[in-house]
Amino acid sequence: MRVTRRRCFRPPWTWNPGRRRSSNEVYDTEHVPLLLRVPGILSVARFKTQELTMIIGGQRKTILVENVPTYNALYELESPEVLTSDAWAKAVDQGRWPAQVRPLTKNRRHVLYRRILP
Repeated sequence: MRVTRRRCFRPPWTWNPGRRRSSNEVYDTEHVPLLLRVPGILSVARFKTQELTMIIGGQRKTILVENVPTYNALYELESPEVLTSDAWAKAVDQGRWPAQVRPLTKNRRHVLYRRILP
């Protein structure tokens, strides 16, 4: 994903155990396509947390990732106002997401980022 705009929205979450496969299917095939139709949503990329090994201060370290959401999405936005638009409000409550999947999520956080460099 090449971020070209100044704002990104990140809604990380974790699925309840036993529902990951069906929840991911709904997110990928319904929820994201609906949101990509919202004016001002430029792109969406999804991510899953993984083990991290890196060198810090000359030492190789494995970082334990605890108490953070398993899944992440990054939405590139024209502006923050997209998140309060009528089109957004309609899209986030369409399909199977609101009734069948959203209630199964936990550890949800919603974060808006403003690009500062370059």
